[in-house]
Amino acid sequence: MNKKNVLIIGYGSIGRRHAEILKKNKIIDKIYIFTSQNCNTFEKISNLSEIKKLDLSLIIICSRTIDHFKHLKYITDNVKNKTILVEKPLFNKIKKINLKNKNKIFTGYNLRLHPVIQFTKKYLKNKKVFFAGIYCHSYLPNWRENQRYHKSNTAIKKYGGGVLLELSHEIDYLQWLFNKIIKINSVSTNRISNLKIDVEDYAVITGKTKKINFLLDLNFFSKIYQRCIIIYGFDFTMKCDLIKNEIFIIKKNKKKIINFKTFQNYTYDLEHKLILSNNTNSLCDFSQGLQIVKIIDKIRKFK
Repeated sequence: MNKKNVLIIGYGSIGRRHAEILKKNKIIDKIYIFTSQNCNTFEKISNLSEIKKLDLSLIIICSRTIDHFKHLKYITDNVKNKTILVEKPLFNKIKKINLKNKNKIFTGYNLRLHPVIQFTKKYLKNKKVFFAGIYCHSYLPNWRENQRYHKSNTAIKKYGGGVLLELSHEIDYLQWLFNKIIKINSVSTNRISNLKIDVEDYAVITGKTKKINFLLDLNFFSKIYQRCIIIYGFDFTMKCDLIKNEIFIIKKNKKKIINFKTFQNYTYDLEHKLILSNNTNSLCDFSQGLQIVKIIDKIRKFK
């Protein structure tokens, strides 16, 4: 077995999650962390220039969203033929980057790999769908343990926070299931709760993809959690629940419930395995990640 080395840039909650998951992967030899924080479990590097000396199979960028661009640019300018995973969103706003040196770049929209989403994509093949409602409601103060929510990157505009960027998983799997968004019909987005944040805490967007009409309903002020898709076909309706890990289908007055087994960090673990085995067809590539940033920019400018 050829052991592989990984560099993780950033050691916040998501960087720690990647590191702990990869630590359990038998194919991984060394995990390097680029951070200014204390890091006793893994080998720490203090200067990105050290990447030129390291034999790396995978580089994961988990820094603040506003720092994704500068870190990706440095890597693409200084190393060749590497695989790079940038945590979602790719950037906080549209930026141009010269993708030289034949690096493979992916964006971390790992919810594509959720068994509910995977089943839904297969189920919808050759079926006629006219509308989908996508709902993601949660409560920001409960997102991360041992961290004051109002000091998190999610809560601060200059760091790339807000529901549009933080909950852009929903934009990605909307497009993955129903093709590209081609039109935005309406947008309502603002900060309306009493959370101590300076970013939008909800967004309701309607529009069209190449295949369907859609509604996106996102917020992080709800104490009733839901993350689901309700899909309306010409002869069926289905609810895809990513929290309960189940799908409920009504077709010709017959009801069917399908349950899925998963575990904590399942989609992250699978994401790593697919990248390390070069089986990346179902992952979000650089161009798709950038297109989501363009959609968010369009939503923000909508009048």
